Amino acid sequence: MYQNLAVLAAFLLTYSIFAGRFESRLLNGPLMFMLAGLVLSATGLLQPSINREGLKALAELTLAIVLFSDATNANLKVLKAHEGIPLRLLLIGLPLTIGGGWLVGLWLFPQIPLLELAVLAVILAPTDAALGKAVVSNPAVAEPVRESLNVESGLNDGICVPVLLMFLALLIEAHDQAPWVLAVELVVEELGIGALVGIAFTFATWKLHRVSSAHQWQMPMWSQLTLPGLAVLCFATAQTIGGSGFIAAFVGGLLAGHLYGEQKHQLLQSSEEFANLLSVVTWVAFGALAIPRAWSSFTLEIWLYALLSLTVIRILPVLISLQGTRFDTETRMFIGWFGPRGLATIVFTVMIMDVPMEATNTLVATAICTVFLSVLLHGLTANPWAARLGNKVQKT
Repeated sequence: MYQNLAVLAAFLLTYSIFAGRFESRLLNGPLMFMLAGLVLSATGLLQPSINREGLKALAELTLAIVLFSDATNANLKVLKAHEGIPLRLLLIGLPLTIGGGWLVGLWLFPQIPLLELAVLAVILAPTDAALGKAVVSNPAVAEPVRESLNVESGLNDGICVPVLLMFLALLIEAHDQAPWVLAVELVVEELGIGALVGIAFTFATWKLHRVSSAHQWQMPMWSQLTLPGLAVLCFATAQTIGGSGFIAAFVGGLLAGHLYGEQKHQLLQSSEEFANLLSVVTWVAFGALAIPRAWSSFTLEIWLYALLSLTVIRILPVLISLQGTRFDTETRMFIGWFGPRGLATIVFTVMIMDVPMEATNTLVATAICTVFLSVLLHGLTANPWAARLGNKVQKT
């Protein structure tokens, strides 16, 4: 344990010192973390012994905090701005992506049941804000493009949660006479409890925060823990009483962003730093554990599905959803390409491991393969293509 801790700490220390050097070129954080996990594990320096439950707890907690932070930071006014691009991507592009993933699954995996293919399509639909950070934080990329991708990635994983819960409920209750009714009841229960928990705890926290501010009882050092604590509280409480912790974190984040206004940026700083630390550990564990274990299961069909998931299944719906906008073809292709798959897909994949399905191994291997390719390809292309677009804009 101490050797693993020392190796991980040494990597974090080194990366923190030279991060600007790494990320200014072809590499980005998640790619470096995943490769570090692969290399350190292959050389024997890192010998992680985390089990499935430990990995699940780590990934779920990371996603809950990321969901809360993304939702809090989300500027819902942007949904209608810039020709409604984020709204187009979420309401048109996302459903088409799920449908496209299901159809491609029918073609490549005809032996897998239809509902399980739908689960795979949902798992691979949400995009990752952290993997796209090199794009959404790059001033060379036009502001409407950056804002649209940022809002899309911040909201689509929260939207996919109830859809995934629906399909999983149908799989679990498939033996009953009225599976749809039972599935809807289960999903509504999880959504309702999750939403109520998120609203109740966030509103109560905001009220207590106002009282504390009025009496000047706050201390800057401890106030940084308010929103991270709220995110974990919403998630853990909803999970404990039978609701969806992810919905609770997502709804709580949206309400916190509205209630706290501009003050949220200062309060969120610690939450985002905490999420970054957990993300590093998750990506290193993904590289050290998930990829080596799944590698032998990567068939030709799985590699092809993963590649199509990152290209045709994502890009075609984006091109359709952006019809009628003022963007040129290359910019639309850029928006379509930068839909990286990451943390949400990893968490959703861990969630389905305990669900009785015929093709669990194939679904898990396909998801891991897609995330691996996404981290690699999006990490290598983000900065060069962003720079190309920036030069193109300057010339015009």
